[in-house]
Amino acid sequence: MVRASICVRKWDQPSRIGSLFNKCATELRHHYHSRVASVQTCDPSSDSSDFKGEYANYKWDELGFGLIPTDYMYVMNCSKEENSFSKGSLVRFGNMEMNPSSGILNYGQGVLEGLKAYRREDEKIMLFRPELNAMRMKIGAERMCMPPPTTQQFLDAIKQTVHANKRWVPPPGKGSMYIRPLLLGSGPRLGVGPASEYTFITYASPVGNYHEGTLNLVVEENIYRATPGGTGCIKAIINYASIYKAITEAKAKGFSDVLFLDSKTGKNLEEASTSNIFIVKGNVISTPATDGTILPGITRKSAIEVARVLGYKVEERSVPVEELSDADEVFLTGTAMVINPVDSVTYQGKRTEYKKGADTVGHNIYEMLTGIQFGRVEDKMGWTVELK
Repeated sequence: MVRASICVRKWDQPSRIGSLFNKCATELRHHYHSRVASVQTCDPSSDSSDFKGEYANYKWDELGFGLIPTDYMYVMNCSKEENSFSKGSLVRFGNMEMNPSSGILNYGQGVLEGLKAYRREDEKIMLFRPELNAMRMKIGAERMCMPPPTTQQFLDAIKQTVHANKRWVPPPGKGSMYIRPLLLGSGPRLGVGPASEYTFITYASPVGNYHEGTLNLVVEENIYRATPGGTGCIKAIINYASIYKAITEAKAKGFSDVLFLDSKTGKNLEEASTSNIFIVKGNVISTPATDGTILPGITRKSAIEVARVLGYKVEERSVPVEELSDADEVFLTGTAMVINPVDSVTYQGKRTEYKKGADTVGHNIYEMLTGIQFGRVEDKMGWTVELK
């Protein structure tokens, strides 16, 4: 939320403008920092008013995928002069003030991440490969000329956020906790260039399935998600709004989501709006290679490794869109999506339907991957991290 006060005066002497501008800038800077400094930190361990039970009072059987405000978020700041983040703290979840000239609001200087926490049957809460999210945020930050939090700072923020909101981690089998780290250019910047200050925020929300019902996709031929040399391979905030038009138009026609093609040739599959794509033919699984325009999804990486353990052949390569018409199965992967079978894909007016169910390749990978995440399958990969 942005709050700003604007005063308009009549001027008798134009020369006074410069001196008053400097005075106003100083006052605005003081006001901005005083507002940030006035945010009160919280100690969840000493606050029992909202923790009357092991779980939050919520109808877990009705959990969907949407924001449910939890109790705390984690905030950490960095100035351009320091070029490293100071120690962060937990604050009550809520709105934050930001300078209207901030880098994120004016020029989209920001990256995000997404990961989950899972509650096992023995009530232990687990994270899944969080170090890979830290590494991906660092790569994204460097591409966007931003100082990243260290891996340890990132992991500490995640753990503190989940621990402070642990009553919101759904019961076993009812969902998971979605964790959203954000790295924002929060300092003011009128001219084009990196912001002067940066803010790292982590908040969380309990979630159910990202997609309910059948998953019917349409191939988009006019709008492209990414271009060579762009930001398609990182989780830049600016990547998402540009595809809203394609998604909105597809849903208006009854489709669930969009499949994007490469912008160079318009002939090869890239990914869906928030997911990587896999196609299956016999015992071979193919997925587009992450060659600079495709996000290297952590669920994608994990699904590939699980598939190879299960004995499937996995190819990471250019996948011509025409291969959709001959595939046995198609499935999508992502932190929110997990592994979801595709019912159909429509390309140039032709609809192709795919196999789905308990005896499919995608289902076998899903069962092993989610089994590891929720503790039903022994984690021989060393992927899970217990929250203590």
